Amino acid sequence: MAAAAVMLLLFFASCMHAAVFCAAAGFDEVPTVAFDEAFAPLFGESNMVRSSGGDAVSITLDRSTGSGFISKRYYHHGLFSADVKLPAGHTAGVVVAFYLSNGDVFEATHDELDFEFLGNRAGHRWRMQTNVYGNGSTARGREERYVLPFDPTAAKHRFSILWSSSSIVFYVDGTPVREAQHRRSRRRFTDDGMGPDGDDSDMGADYPSKPMAVYVTIWDGSTWATENGKHTVDYRHGPFTADFSGLVLRGCPADATGADIRQLHLGASTQRCATAEWELMTAEYAVMTARKRADMRRFRRRQMVYTVCYDTDRYPAALPECEVNAAERQMFERWGESKASFRSRTTAPAPLVSMMQAAD
Repeated sequence: MAAAAVMLLLFFASCMHAAVFCAAAGFDEVPTVAFDEAFAPLFGESNMVRSSGGDAVSITLDRSTGSGFISKRYYHHGLFSADVKLPAGHTAGVVVAFYLSNGDVFEATHDELDFEFLGNRAGHRWRMQTNVYGNGSTARGREERYVLPFDPTAAKHRFSILWSSSSIVFYVDGTPVREAQHRRSRRRFTDDGMGPDGDDSDMGADYPSKPMAVYVTIWDGSTWATENGKHTVDYRHGPFTADFSGLVLRGCPADATGADIRQLHLGASTQRCATAEWELMTAEYAVMTARKRADMRRFRRRQMVYTVCYDTDRYPAALPECEVNAAERQMFERWGESKASFRSRTTAPAPLVSMMQAAD
């Protein structure tokens, strides 16, 4: 009994290490789906390889095309997850994305939640970017970038998006790394991190609210992905292959697909999914405990290299969902880049862009 207790303490101690992330309680119990059951090719099917068991898929970028797939249904909120292994070596300009979107239906007012993985030169780490867009608000981008505390090319790691009508949480290996609340009491912290103060705040129409599908893609992002286009895809180092497995679609499906979805977020379909959303948000993995918040703060303090919340060049007043910590703010330049990251640069970076802004 004593030995078991010691082992448990050692396990939790290892979770506190910067380079180790332990799956949050409840994540391992979420059922996965087979590819053919829940997904369909989106483009570049010739560069897509399914496993014999149907539970994994690889997508490749080469000189001819990238590749991608999409969920067969759209969802009102849910938990969406994938185990991802990224291509190794010189991957500058390569973009791998796992995201939710309804851009194919709501072209001018689309919603989107992204994990974007941005390749780099050989010997340099991949960057991870998260984006939150609602109602076509790409002009008010809510981007953040991070370096990962592990090698995402050596083994698979789990990336998850929890989306409800009240909040959005991005997870890495079960650890929350970013949260955006629809409505919140905005907290402005004093220098010692205590004493939240402020008024209620609301993302309003910028909060994603319409049914979204799940997308997975790999493509050439030479114009922006690596140091804002300074380093482009070099196909002599390709092809570039990303592996996906452990696919999770735990959401309430919309009643229809295609153009009919334009009406579903207004009526009975949303009401039908209210019970499913309550069950989702009371699941163990969805409850944001004090321990999870501490883990999230630790990740962000150590791994975040850009945040829109401290980009006063773009937003002199912080966006509604931002928690502004006076002490933490001193760690970032006025354009939102961490000072530790900027010290390795010789000039200020160009404005941050995402794949949606690059496409505009």
